[in-house]
Amino acid sequence: MSLGRSFTPPLQFVLFTAEAKRQLIAAGFQLLNESSDWNLQPGGRYFFTRNMSCLIAFAVGEKYRVGNGIHVIAAHTDSPCLKLKPRTASSKSDYLMVNVQTYGAGLWHTWFDRDLSVAGRVILKAGDGSFTHTLVKVKRPILRVPTLAIHLDRSVNTDGFKPNLESHLVPLLAMKLKEESADGSIQPCSSKATHHSLLLEVLAKELDCKVNEIMGIELNVCDTQPSCLGGGKNEFIFSGRLDNLASSYCALRSLVDTCKSPSDLADETAIRMVALFDNEEVGSNSVQGAGAPTMFQAMRRIVSCLTSDHIGEGAFERTIRTSFLVSADMAHGVHPNFLDKYEEHHRPELQKGLVIKHNANQRYATSSVTAFLFKEVAEIYKIPVQEFVVRNDMGCGSTIGPILASGVGIRTVDCGIPQLSMHSVREICGKEDVDIAYKHFMAFFRSFSSIDRNLSIDF
Repeated sequence: MSLGRSFTPPLQFVLFTAEAKRQLIAAGFQLLNESSDWNLQPGGRYFFTRNMSCLIAFAVGEKYRVGNGIHVIAAHTDSPCLKLKPRTASSKSDYLMVNVQTYGAGLWHTWFDRDLSVAGRVILKAGDGSFTHTLVKVKRPILRVPTLAIHLDRSVNTDGFKPNLESHLVPLLAMKLKEESADGSIQPCSSKATHHSLLLEVLAKELDCKVNEIMGIELNVCDTQPSCLGGGKNEFIFSGRLDNLASSYCALRSLVDTCKSPSDLADETAIRMVALFDNEEVGSNSVQGAGAPTMFQAMRRIVSCLTSDHIGEGAFERTIRTSFLVSADMAHGVHPNFLDKYEEHHRPELQKGLVIKHNANQRYATSSVTAFLFKEVAEIYKIPVQEFVVRNDMGCGSTIGPILASGVGIRTVDCGIPQLSMHSVREICGKEDVDIAYKHFMAFFRSFSSIDRNLSIDF
């Protein structure tokens, strides 16, 4: 199976979660409701979602016993982007504009002169007065953020392109004088409108509903250019949102494909889990982010459901002590034009496998023990692996690994697929690296229980 050839990120994170839900149901996983009782059984496969942007899926080994570990691959589903403000309608010099706010630390200059559209969630009112939320994506380009001509800014190539994110990063929607309704009549443009009627009509057409049925919107701006293979030998993936949907996709497929048949879990003594979170790019402090106790609440509930009365105290705590978390987030591949930005002996290359991330100041949660265990998985299956540390004279990014590791004290390794153009509207990674990550995650689920038993250490 070549995931690199088939990987195409959806337009934004709630759409990825919806696609993940579809794939899990198709694979036979049972959808759980956090507000209802759970009836879990050894050999069972389950999942639940939160806010349509966070997902926890897990499979219980046939030989699981309470106190055995939960083996988790965790990733985040969000990416830096432009989000529509609550009041999107504005106009300047006869242009209809759409007000946006920046989400995360994006390379915002890359959003200029791109064919843009919108995707996200819409709340609709039904004929009986009830409300539903549905997902929408407008595939055709409807927005554009044009750059200023060089004739009007001669210093841009010498002093750099430094747009004001409030006043210069506002997409154009249409010309003010040509705003028409669905029936072709001209609609007056009101400065007091929350959203342009034209934008609502575009959404209504996409959703096959009436404009007055749209009660609320939660939309992101997105690039309409599809993902593709590139490079002289088609060795690269050119795409938006590789950070971090590539990791989320590999994690999801590795769980599904290691639990396809009952025999896959017949000798498993642990629980295999994938946890996909929202809002990492802004700190994870949300109800659907890694800062919330979602994953650990699920773990405690799973242990409780599978615990009989005679097990004794501390079942959840014992489970955590034998559990292991792989925090998967994209990594910095070495950039050939900026070699001095990388530590001399830790320059991850594309097409050379997953990167284990280290940081003495705990910006990553990797320890010598967790790195060894994860590398041992790779060694058994002859899978390449790399390591990364940031230069001492540069700051270091972080991810969900330290947040989750410190939540209840679970052993954690931080790793990622190497890429270039991180946080650009258009990113790049190696096609082979997606397949390597998938195989490494598959190997982790299949072999970690036996590898961990061979490690003698006082926790």
